[in-house]
Amino acid sequence: MTTTVVRDRPASAVTKAVLWMLGSLVSFSVIAIAGREASRGIATTELMFWRGLIGVGVLLVIWIMMRGTLADLRSGQPTLQLARSIVHFAAQFGWLYALTLIPLVELFALEFTSPLWVAVLAPLFLRERLTPLRALAALLGFIGALIVIWPPAAGFSAQGFIDQLSLGTGSVLALASAVGFACNMMAVKRLTRTDTPFTILVWMNGLQALIGTLFLFNGVTWPDPVTWFWTVLVGIGGLTAHYSLSRAFQLADAIIVAPMDFLRVPLIALVGVLVYSEPLRALVLAGGACIIAANALNIWGERRGKTART
Repeated sequence: MTTTVVRDRPASAVTKAVLWMLGSLVSFSVIAIAGREASRGIATTELMFWRGLIGVGVLLVIWIMMRGTLADLRSGQPTLQLARSIVHFAAQFGWLYALTLIPLVELFALEFTSPLWVAVLAPLFLRERLTPLRALAALLGFIGALIVIWPPAAGFSAQGFIDQLSLGTGSVLALASAVGFACNMMAVKRLTRTDTPFTILVWMNGLQALIGTLFLFNGVTWPDPVTWFWTVLVGIGGLTAHYSLSRAFQLADAIIVAPMDFLRVPLIALVGVLVYSEPLRALVLAGGACIIAANALNIWGERRGKTART
């Protein structure tokens, strides 16, 4: 099995990154539904364990079918792989636990402070340029996320927003996971310099299955058939989501790719309405429009910049 790490970025790279990111958005939305349903039958720690184990199993089958070699599993940055897996495990645990406590749209909106953290930290850790247009797009998307979670009783007062927004356990976990996901995005971007998406997935799932076993203090529950279905879907969705994310990061800067994640907010709001009958407020629609505008601005600015350099 041979794969090549992308080094150059032709003019079409941003378009390809957008398509891979769309695949990631759909996969993460599937994880949200499957994770909520699976949590009805097993604990979050067990779900994390099974997710990692299922991921390893699927990747092993692919590796055998593709006649892979040990070189395909070798990482050029094993220390970063370990650190990234630990941070991502903690962030994913917080996200899955919050999934059972707060509405989907609130969870996703709070999670999407992540791209703002990426925009601020990427110039420091990845040496990417934070242009005024990129900063504006990140800020606009963050404002859109705030609009989505704006409490109806707050009116148009910032103080009312602070007073009415109740940060319970679910909200705190969602915010903490957002920071962890931002660190994960930057780690993936750095890993794609030396490792293929397949290698990144193998290390992530293998290490997370190992980490998960450390938290199974009372053993592991064998899920019932329905819970198994949702658990397997979480595992497969995790693979497709992170593979798509890795491919997107290979093709474009983290500051370009990360804000696209904002699109998950209006998408999951629609899922909440159709699947769980969660109310869709006018503020959610307004915030979603703001988020979409931010992504359009970001992509337009990047394409204009590439055209100017060619």
